Amino acid sequence: MFKNILVPTDASEVAQRALIIALEFAKKFNSRILLFHVVYTPEALGYTLSNGITVPQEEIGIYGKEVLAATLNGIDIGTVKLEKKQKPGHPANAILEEVKNGQFDLVVMGNRGYGPIAGAMLGSVSQRILSKAECPVMIVK
Repeated sequence: MFKNILVPTDASEVAQRALIIALEFAKKFNSRILLFHVVYTPEALGYTLSNGITVPQEEIGIYGKEVLAATLNGIDIGTVKLEKKQKPGHPANAILEEVKNGQFDLVVMGNRGYGPIAGAMLGSVSQRILSKAECPVMIVK
């Protein structure tokens, strides 16, 4: 049923809860999980850093690895096939691209819970994934 599960993460407590739920599905359906982090960059919004300041790819890579490790901290994945991936960009766009290219059967992700006013102003990644993903999406609170 759910053979390929995508779990986007920002290393928050709710992202860890989403991973725990995804692991339960993976154990039940013998699924593989891709734990996915998008390093939000200024370029993702169309901005460039001034005065020649750039963020080296190595720093982006280190930060992404730290987020993935923090998400897994204290969680027993058992025998579940879990892969980790990171990439720079805009979180919602990168997650939707990964869903489309990875042929996922399910996305399990956390909801940060900004609330209706802040969520409307800041934009909600989970809301965009829920409305645009071409597979089922489970939002964990």
